[in-house]
Amino acid sequence: MTILKKLAKSFFLRSSSIYQCGVGIRDTWLRLQGLPGFRADFRNFEEKARGCQTRFALTEKNCAPYTQDASTETIFDRHYVYHPAWAARILAETKPSFHVDISSTLHFCSMLSAFLPVRFYDYRPAPLRLTGLTSESADLLNLPFESDSLRSLSCMHTIEHIGLGRYGDPLDYDGDLKAMAELQRVTRPRGDLLIVTPVGRPLLAFNAHRVYSYEQVLQGFAGCQLQQFSLVPDHGWFVDDADPALVVQQSYGCGCFWFKKRPSSKD
Repeated sequence: MTILKKLAKSFFLRSSSIYQCGVGIRDTWLRLQGLPGFRADFRNFEEKARGCQTRFALTEKNCAPYTQDASTETIFDRHYVYHPAWAARILAETKPSFHVDISSTLHFCSMLSAFLPVRFYDYRPAPLRLTGLTSESADLLNLPFESDSLRSLSCMHTIEHIGLGRYGDPLDYDGDLKAMAELQRVTRPRGDLLIVTPVGRPLLAFNAHRVYSYEQVLQGFAGCQLQQFSLVPDHGWFVDDADPALVVQQSYGCGCFWFKKRPSSKD
């Protein structure tokens, strides 16, 4: 059982981030259940290695057990694969000369900047250096832009966190509403604003996130006209041009809202 004990200890040391990400005890237990199979594979691999020229040291000390990846299909984070893909397709349609992103996943701005100049801003600035991309600090409650100035803006999987202190921002019960107002302030009339946030039965899970009803999101962005709504449901495929009635069936769906700012009476 020596190798199993070593592997379990190594696994727990390597997987502390699992708890930080909120995956929880059940997922960890499932992974631990795979360790006996991992041990058998290790011994089998050892046998096969004896007939080969040694190129790498094969030791128990260097084992790095992954026990849940041998699935029949590739597992992926449905929220964070689908919503950047949704946004990229809209930008391919709208064709702005440049795009501003506020605190969305870095995978989005880093890839988008290969063919579209992107200005990325975050409360915790990202030390990211790529051609076509700038990365700076900004407070979503006080953005460094003139009113009515941005033609193309996104803020995805972000507003649900504002004011909860999770990322070091000040505690503010209405921080999300203030962020929604600020995003609308800086978007120019008829400009495009891409918003992604958890949707479903309304929930405040301090200090992780909020979950909004469809109506709450529309109310928060009352200064905009909804152009298109898509949904990553709790189960099943990505739903483009989704029926808003689906939202009430979700616990933690991913709502993708393409807004255009309404023109003022002067426009």
